[in-house]
Amino acid sequence: MTVVITEINIQQTLESMAAEIRQTLAGKQPLLIGVHSGGVWIAKELAKILGSEFFDGNLGTLNIAYYRDDFTRIGMHPQVTPSDLPFSVEDRHLLLIDDVLYSGRTIRAALNEIFDYGRPASVTLAVLIERNGRELPIQADIIGHTLELTAEQQVKLCNTNGLQLELKIKEVQHD
Repeated sequence: MTVVITEINIQQTLESMAAEIRQTLAGKQPLLIGVHSGGVWIAKELAKILGSEFFDGNLGTLNIAYYRDDFTRIGMHPQVTPSDLPFSVEDRHLLLIDDVLYSGRTIRAALNEIFDYGRPASVTLAVLIERNGRELPIQADIIGHTLELTAEQQVKLCNTNGLQLELKIKEVQHD
């Protein structure tokens, strides 16, 4: 079963996150990096709101598929696209953006990939949704909303007719 979450106004949440980003990273001219694919959608929207006076306009994208610690178990997605960092991360302040922070494994993989490109001065993590279920000690610095979900529930950002959050509930099989 899939339900669209309508009580969260994504545009209003992004505006609030942008205000917090401006305050947190004032004077640092951060580079924006979105994690494929939902984090890239969020990063593009935040870039529009923040404007070129806050950052230089270049947006990096990470596809962390090769850095995941579970791809040997779940397999590689057949349409893996490369990461694109059109700038040097060396000694720069980075704003890493993702849609949902759950186990922490995606962010760990993103950090591993970033450090393959160089050593940033700092990395600030911004997420649209933080949910319970962390497996690694990773925390977001800027959070749009926090959701408490059961193990059978999953939240996902979709971008078919604009950004929407969907709550998926796995059917539990009873023997």
